[in-house]
Amino acid sequence: MHPSFGSFGNGELLRQMPPVLRARGFRLYLQGTSLEADAGGKTRLKSNRLVDLWQCGGEAILGHTPSQVLRELKNTAERGLFAPFPHPQEKRLAKALSVLLPGRAFRFYTDEFSLRNALLKAGYQRQAEAPFPDPALAPLPPGGGTVLSLWRPFLWETHPGNMPPLLVPVLPWPHTSKVLALESGLESAFPPSPLISPVILAALTRSVYDLAAAQDRGKLNYRRITESISRGNWRRRGIYCIYTGNLTDEGHALLFRRFLEEGFLLPPVKDQPLILPSGLSTGEEVQLAELLSRKLTRETENG
Repeated sequence: MHPSFGSFGNGELLRQMPPVLRARGFRLYLQGTSLEADAGGKTRLKSNRLVDLWQCGGEAILGHTPSQVLRELKNTAERGLFAPFPHPQEKRLAKALSVLLPGRAFRFYTDEFSLRNALLKAGYQRQAEAPFPDPALAPLPPGGGTVLSLWRPFLWETHPGNMPPLLVPVLPWPHTSKVLALESGLESAFPPSPLISPVILAALTRSVYDLAAAQDRGKLNYRRITESISRGNWRRRGIYCIYTGNLTDEGHALLFRRFLEEGFLLPPVKDQPLILPSGLSTGEEVQLAELLSRKLTRETENG
C-alpha cells in the first residue's frame, strides 16, 4: 500500500534522528545531538532542537501542543468514553467539518486501511489502490477529471467547484482515524461510519474548529524564504514547498540528512510537501532560506 499522508508509510529516515523527548509548537527537542552517519562515523547536529518542516504530513499543522485539543481529549477521557459506543459526538464532528467543507456528507474510519477498504467496497477500486493525489504538490486538473484527492487547508486557489467528489481531509490531529468527505448524492454508496471512540471524535472535532479559526496560519510573510526559493530547487504554494527536481530515494535521503544536520526536519517521504511553520525566528528564517536556495548537484539528485 502506498504512503498517502501523515505518519502512514514514513519509512526509515526518521530512525536517523536522535530520540525526541518533547515537542512544543513547531519545534522538537532531542535527546543528545549526535546522528549516525552512513559511513559509520558520527555527525554532530548543531543543536538539540529541530524545526519541524514535516508536521506529521500536515496532521501537526497547528503545532504539536494544541491546548484546546488536549483539554477536550482530557475532559472526554475523564468521562471514560474510550470504547467505541454510539455517541452524539459523531454528529458534532460532522457539523464542525461542514464549516470547512460545506454541502458534504462525511464518513469516519479508524485508519487508512479501513478507509481504502470502504472505497473498494463502494466500487472505487482504482482510488482504493493508488496514492491519493495531493493538491499541495500540483493543482488539481480543471474539468472534474479527478475523482478523489487529499484536501489540505490554506490552499486558497482550490475553488470549491473544482474539488473532486471524494476528499480525504488532512486534519490537525495526529491519530490514525481518517475522514472521507462525500459530495452530495454519494452517501448511498458508503454505509454509515463504523463506531469510533468518542475520545478520538471529540479531539478531532476540536481540532477542526481550531483549524477553521486559524486563518492567519496560512498567511506567512517570510520574505527571505520567498526570495530564496526562486534561486533553488523549490516551489512554494502558500505554506507548502515542493522540491522540483527528480530525486531518487537515495537523493532524498541525502537531502533529508542535509536539513537534519542544520536543525530542520524534512518530510521523511519524498512525495510529501515541506510545510512552513509559523513563528520562525529571524535566525531560523535566514538559515532555512539559505538551505532552500542551495542548488543540489546532479549526483545528489541521482543518488
